[in-house]
Amino acid sequence: MSTQLERLEPLRALVSPEEPPARVDRRMWQSLTPSDNALSAVRVELGKKLYFDTRLSKDNTVACATCHDVTRAFTDLRKTSEGIGGQEGKRNAPTTMNAALLSSQFWDGREASVEDQARMPIINPIEMGFASGEAAAMAIAGDPEYRRLFQAAYGSDPNYGDIGRAIGAFERTLIFLDAPLDAFLASKKQSANPEKHQDFGPDAQRGWLLFNGKARCVACHPLNPVNPIGSDGRFHNIGVAAKHQNFEALAVEALRALKQDPTQSKLEELAVATDFSELGRFMVTKNYSDIGAFRSPQLRNVGITGPYMHDGSMASLWDVIDHYNKGGEANAYLDGGIEALDLSESEIDDLVALLFAMTDTRFSALNAAEMQRQRALSKESRPNRDTELATRKKIPFDQRN
Repeated sequence: MSTQLERLEPLRALVSPEEPPARVDRRMWQSLTPSDNALSAVRVELGKKLYFDTRLSKDNTVACATCHDVTRAFTDLRKTSEGIGGQEGKRNAPTTMNAALLSSQFWDGREASVEDQARMPIINPIEMGFASGEAAAMAIAGDPEYRRLFQAAYGSDPNYGDIGRAIGAFERTLIFLDAPLDAFLASKKQSANPEKHQDFGPDAQRGWLLFNGKARCVACHPLNPVNPIGSDGRFHNIGVAAKHQNFEALAVEALRALKQDPTQSKLEELAVATDFSELGRFMVTKNYSDIGAFRSPQLRNVGITGPYMHDGSMASLWDVIDHYNKGGEANAYLDGGIEALDLSESEIDDLVALLFAMTDTRFSALNAAEMQRQRALSKESRPNRDTELATRKKIPFDQRN
């Protein structure tokens, strides 16, 4: 953890209780900050200490920073994450960068805020493994420094509720919204010459036109001053989970399991550790229209936070664009907005260039290296692309048995 802590301070932007971070709308920031957790220096200090503390796991091996590693773009760069005892879940760990700007948390939106999200892995049996939040609080209650910080921050002894609040306060300092795309858009707004941007070249500029036009990315990933992270906050079946599951049979089985134990802790376990994970938002709402639907992820820093999709099944952004280009994987619950795009290879390249230009400048070196790595992977997968699906010479539903 010491290496992570060393890397953290040059990256992190301190956030004022009075002012929102740069490029964040004041009203949105206020609406997303709980009234009982206004930012303060001591709350952030306490949250930072908790974020890196493995004592919040049952066997003292896992901290928040294990799956949301500072040196790995605040994620773990794994397909799916590993918890206590080497147990592996079914979900890819989203980055904690800009997580405080999301309207809901987790791939299925089962929690509302970063405060709520921070608590749940602590009591998930395959993540951090405590039987209860109270047990986790007891694990740190004897630490004099914690007792001092909790009193200063919340006027309380260490407790489960304030553990979540403090980690949430810390995560509100992890805002990364200074990318080449922002400089390009600012120059356009100021009527400056948008052509002369070393880190936002002609390919990314063409990608921006495609993003807002032919490729239809903006339909689920709006980017504007009020929504700077590129997510509509909604849930869509884009044909990823359909590759491996019989949705109908799985949904019936899931409803039976949730009826037997309707608690939030059981939902946590089923959503992360079992095949029910593939049902996505359905596990929360129990609405059949939500089967296989997952929250649109933010696009900020997407180039350095792979692998992609809820299950980490796509290794590169080229794979992601190819998936959309073919119209997803056919299934009865596929979102109506998912259809073949007929993008050319050069247009796919331009869109990927744009996505890499959404990475914060504090990660420029990592971004460049990751783009090179993914480009090499894409050369291996290109011969396997099904251009007949992308051009609608084949219809996806006709291909299913």
